[in-house]
Amino acid sequence: MTYDNITKAIFISRPNRFIAKVRLFDNQEENAKEETVHVKNTGRCKELLIPGCTVYLEKSNNPNRKTLFDLIAVEKETAQGQKLFNIDSQAPNKVVLEWLKKQDYSLIKPEFTFGKSRFDFYLEKVDSVTGKTEKILMEVKGCTLEIDGVGYFPDAPTERGVKHLNELSDAIGEGYKSVLAFVIQMEGVTEVFPNVKTHPEFADALENAKASGVEVWILPCKVKADCLEIVE
Repeated sequence: MTYDNITKAIFISRPNRFIAKVRLFDNQEENAKEETVHVKNTGRCKELLIPGCTVYLEKSNNPNRKTLFDLIAVEKETAQGQKLFNIDSQAPNKVVLEWLKKQDYSLIKPEFTFGKSRFDFYLEKVDSVTGKTEKILMEVKGCTLEIDGVGYFPDAPTERGVKHLNELSDAIGEGYKSVLAFVIQMEGVTEVFPNVKTHPEFADALENAKASGVEVWILPCKVKADCLEIVE
């Protein structure tokens, strides 16, 4: 997926989950006016959004919006050097849909309800030998937390994530193949582990889900300021 009208800025503060204060790169005078922007991620992102860091904004085409920009990416100094992190929480589903369309699924249906949960994708694939149709439920999670070259999820407690794992396990008993897909929203990371310290219940649910047959897919990405793409 690609973004239009990308602007570079300096992050100043985050008054709440939805907005941030930044200073545009082309207006760096000491008394320059701060710009209020929308943050496309309600997670904590405390390891990323540090005062003074470089962020990337997408300018909206809607002149009636309260905020003119969306904050979509941030630079962070890592053990591997300066790295760009996409933090757009809507991006993982979009790039997975693009990727799925390149695979050999006979049906791709976003937003599928099973039990008491709505999963990101319902897929069907026809076995070329037997002719049987495989039914697949997929839940997508974006990974933006990196520590020493390893990805972790979640960066904040997620009861919804625990619920999804439990229902993915239940679906296997009803004939579905169940998949949890982690989209890694930074380059140079190929592993994702449960963040036990932040949410031990999610870690337990993930282990139980894997034991019941839920598959975990790791989907690394190419990350640029103006694009995010799953690499194979």
